[in-house]
Amino acid sequence: MYTTIPLDSPVALLLHWLLTIYQAIQLASAKQLIPETMDELCIHYVVYCVSAWSERELHQLAVFGELHALLPGVQLHIDFVGPSVPHDRDGETVGLCNYAHCMEVNCSCKSGKGEFNSNTTANNSSAITIRLHSEFVPDLIIAPNAGMNAYRSWSPTIELINEIEIPAIFSDYCEEACHLAANCITSVTGCPPSIPGLD
Repeated sequence: MYTTIPLDSPVALLLHWLLTIYQAIQLASAKQLIPETMDELCIHYVVYCVSAWSERELHQLAVFGELHALLPGVQLHIDFVGPSVPHDRDGETVGLCNYAHCMEVNCSCKSGKGEFNSNTTANNSSAITIRLHSEFVPDLIIAPNAGMNAYRSWSPTIELINEIEIPAIFSDYCEEACHLAANCITSVTGCPPSIPGLD
Protein backbone atom coordinates (compact mmCIF):
# COMPACT_ATOMS: atom_id res chain seq x y z
CA MET A 1 0.00 0.00 0.00
CA TYR A 2 1.32 3.42 -0.95
CA THR A 3 0.74 6.67 0.91
CA THR A 4 0.97 9.96 -0.91
CA ILE A 5 2.83 12.75 0.84
CA PRO A 6 1.57 16.22 -0.15
CA LEU A 7 4.32 18.23 -1.85
CA ASP A 8 3.72 21.18 0.49
CA SER A 9 4.36 19.00 3.56
CA PRO A 10 7.67 19.44 5.43
CA VAL A 11 7.81 15.62 5.49
CA ALA A 12 8.16 15.60 1.69
CA LEU A 13 11.15 17.94 1.96
CA LEU A 14 12.80 15.87 4.70
CA LEU A 15 12.20 12.46 3.15
CA HIS A 16 12.79 13.11 -0.54
CA TRP A 17 16.50 12.13 -0.35
CA LEU A 18 15.90 8.76 1.25
CA LEU A 19 12.76 8.07 -0.81
CA THR A 20 14.85 8.69 -3.94
CA ILE A 21 17.34 6.09 -2.67
CA TYR A 22 14.53 3.64 -1.94
CA GLN A 23 12.94 4.13 -5.38
CA ALA A 24 16.32 3.70 -7.08
CA ILE A 25 16.90 0.44 -5.20
CA GLN A 26 13.45 -0.81 -6.21
CA LEU A 27 14.07 0.09 -9.88
CA ALA A 28 17.52 -1.56 -9.90
CA SER A 29 16.08 -4.68 -8.26
CA ALA A 30 13.14 -4.85 -10.69
CA LYS A 31 15.57 -4.65 -13.64
CA GLN A 32 17.74 -7.35 -11.98
CA LEU A 33 20.71 -4.97 -11.80
CA ILE A 34 21.09 -5.92 -8.13
CA PRO A 35 19.75 -8.99 -6.26
CA GLU A 36 16.10 -8.81 -5.21
CA THR A 37 16.96 -9.84 -1.65
CA MET A 38 20.23 -9.11 0.10
CA ASP A 39 21.65 -8.74 3.58
CA GLU A 40 23.98 -5.89 2.71
CA LEU A 41 24.03 -3.10 0.11
CA CYS A 42 26.70 -0.47 -0.58
CA ILE A 43 25.58 2.71 -2.39
CA HIS A 44 27.55 5.69 -3.63
CA TYR A 45 25.30 8.75 -3.40
CA VAL A 46 26.87 11.25 -5.77
CA VAL A 47 26.74 14.86 -4.56
CA TYR A 48 28.22 16.50 -7.59
CA CYS A 49 28.30 20.27 -7.44
CA VAL A 50 25.24 21.43 -5.55
CA SER A 51 26.51 23.71 -2.77
CA ALA A 52 23.15 23.57 -0.95
CA TRP A 53 23.69 19.84 -0.39
CA SER A 54 26.21 20.31 2.39
CA GLU A 55 23.95 22.77 4.18
CA ARG A 56 20.84 20.57 4.10
CA GLU A 57 21.65 16.89 3.84
CA LEU A 58 24.75 16.86 6.01
CA HIS A 59 22.80 18.49 8.84
CA GLN A 60 19.91 16.06 8.43
CA LEU A 61 21.72 12.73 8.15
CA ALA A 62 19.58 11.31 10.97
CA VAL A 63 16.55 11.27 8.64
CA PHE A 64 18.24 8.49 6.66
CA GLY A 65 17.48 6.29 9.69
CA GLU A 66 13.96 6.00 8.25
CA LEU A 67 15.42 3.55 5.72
CA HIS A 68 15.22 1.03 8.59
CA ALA A 69 11.47 0.86 7.94
CA LEU A 70 11.77 0.65 4.16
CA LEU A 71 14.61 -1.90 4.03
CA PRO A 72 14.27 -4.05 7.16
CA GLY A 73 17.09 -6.50 7.75
CA VAL A 74 19.46 -4.86 5.24
CA GLN A 75 22.87 -3.55 6.34
CA LEU A 76 22.97 -0.39 4.25
CA HIS A 77 26.23 1.48 3.58
CA ILE A 78 25.77 4.86 1.91
CA ASP A 79 28.87 6.70 0.75
CA PHE A 80 28.24 10.38 0.04
CA VAL A 81 30.82 11.11 -2.66
CA GLY A 82 31.57 14.39 -4.38
CA PRO A 83 33.11 17.83 -4.17
CA SER A 84 30.19 19.13 -2.10
CA VAL A 85 31.34 17.14 0.94
CA PRO A 86 33.15 19.67 3.17
CA HIS A 87 36.86 18.95 3.63
CA ASP A 88 36.52 19.00 7.43
CA ARG A 89 34.04 16.08 7.23
CA ASP A 90 35.93 14.04 4.63
CA GLY A 91 36.30 10.46 5.90
CA GLU A 92 33.66 10.84 8.63
CA THR A 93 31.44 7.84 9.38
CA VAL A 94 28.00 8.05 10.98
CA GLY A 95 26.15 4.98 12.27
CA LEU A 96 22.35 5.15 12.41
CA CYS A 97 21.08 2.54 14.83
CA ASN A 98 17.43 3.60 14.94
CA TYR A 99 14.91 6.13 13.66
CA ALA A 100 15.56 9.84 14.13
CA HIS A 101 13.99 11.50 17.16
CA CYS A 102 12.70 15.02 17.63
CA MET A 103 14.65 17.80 19.34
CA GLU A 104 12.38 18.09 22.40
CA VAL A 105 14.32 17.10 25.53
CA ASN A 106 11.39 15.50 27.39
CA CYS A 107 9.57 13.93 24.41
CA SER A 108 8.34 10.35 24.81
CA CYS A 109 10.13 9.36 21.60
CA LYS A 110 13.37 9.42 23.58
CA SER A 111 12.18 7.01 26.27
CA GLY A 112 12.72 3.27 26.20
CA LYS A 113 15.21 1.14 24.36
CA GLY A 114 16.62 1.79 20.94
CA GLU A 115 17.15 5.52 21.26
CA PHE A 116 18.66 7.04 18.14
CA ASN A 117 22.40 6.77 18.14
CA SER A 118 24.77 8.61 15.87
CA ASN A 119 28.53 8.40 16.11
CA THR A 120 31.57 9.28 14.08
CA THR A 121 33.29 5.91 14.27
CA ALA A 122 32.57 2.68 12.45
CA ASN A 123 29.86 0.67 14.17
CA ASN A 124 29.28 -2.86 12.93
CA SER A 125 25.92 -3.05 14.72
CA SER A 126 24.50 -0.05 12.83
CA ALA A 127 21.93 -1.07 10.26
CA ILE A 128 22.76 2.06 8.27
CA THR A 129 26.29 3.40 7.95
CA ILE A 130 26.91 6.70 6.22
CA ARG A 131 30.41 7.54 5.08
CA LEU A 132 31.46 10.87 3.66
CA HIS A 133 33.73 10.77 0.59
CA SER A 134 34.83 7.19 1.06
CA GLU A 135 36.59 4.99 -1.52
CA PHE A 136 34.42 1.85 -1.37
CA VAL A 137 33.40 0.11 -4.59
CA PRO A 138 29.59 0.39 -4.67
CA ASP A 139 26.90 -2.11 -5.62
CA LEU A 140 24.70 0.75 -6.86
CA ILE A 141 25.33 4.42 -7.71
CA ILE A 142 22.53 6.96 -7.14
CA ALA A 143 22.79 10.54 -8.41
CA PRO A 144 19.62 12.43 -7.44
CA ASN A 145 18.77 15.70 -9.20
CA ALA A 146 22.02 15.31 -11.12
CA GLY A 147 21.65 18.19 -13.58
CA MET A 148 23.54 16.02 -16.03
CA ASN A 149 22.79 18.13 -19.08
CA ALA A 150 23.63 21.36 -17.24
CA TYR A 151 27.12 20.18 -16.22
CA ARG A 152 29.20 18.81 -19.10
CA SER A 153 31.75 17.59 -16.56
CA TRP A 154 29.38 14.62 -16.02
CA SER A 155 30.68 13.03 -19.27
CA PRO A 156 33.89 11.52 -17.80
CA THR A 157 31.93 10.29 -14.79
CA ILE A 158 29.41 8.55 -17.06
CA GLU A 159 32.29 7.02 -19.02
CA LEU A 160 33.84 5.69 -15.80
CA ILE A 161 30.53 4.27 -14.55
CA ASN A 162 30.02 2.60 -17.91
CA GLU A 163 33.54 1.12 -17.84
CA ILE A 164 33.30 -0.31 -14.32
CA GLU A 165 29.81 -1.67 -15.11
CA ILE A 166 28.16 -0.70 -11.82
CA PRO A 167 24.39 0.00 -12.02
CA ALA A 168 23.60 3.71 -11.73
CA ILE A 169 20.27 5.50 -11.25
CA PHE A 170 20.04 9.19 -12.11
CA SER A 171 17.14 11.51 -11.37
CA ASP A 172 16.60 15.13 -12.34
CA TYR A 173 14.41 18.11 -11.56
CA CYS A 174 11.79 17.71 -14.28
CA GLU A 175 10.75 15.52 -17.22
CA GLU A 176 12.59 17.66 -19.77
CA ALA A 177 15.81 17.51 -17.73
CA CYS A 178 15.45 13.71 -17.55
CA HIS A 179 15.00 13.54 -21.32
CA LEU A 180 18.12 15.65 -21.88
CA ALA A 181 20.05 13.52 -19.36
CA ALA A 182 19.02 10.34 -21.21
CA ASN A 183 20.34 11.89 -24.45
CA CYS A 184 23.58 12.76 -22.67
CA ILE A 185 23.99 9.18 -21.39
CA THR A 186 23.27 7.80 -24.86
CA SER A 187 25.81 10.11 -26.51
CA VAL A 188 28.54 9.09 -24.03
CA THR A 189 27.86 5.34 -23.79
CA GLY A 190 26.46 4.69 -27.26
CA CYS A 191 23.29 3.08 -25.89
CA PRO A 192 20.15 4.41 -24.17
CA PRO A 193 19.58 4.01 -20.41
CA SER A 194 18.20 0.58 -19.50
CA ILE A 195 15.59 2.12 -17.19
CA PRO A 196 13.51 4.74 -19.01
CA GLY A 197 12.43 7.96 -17.34
CA LEU A 198 9.26 7.85 -15.25
CA ASP A 199 6.35 10.22 -15.70
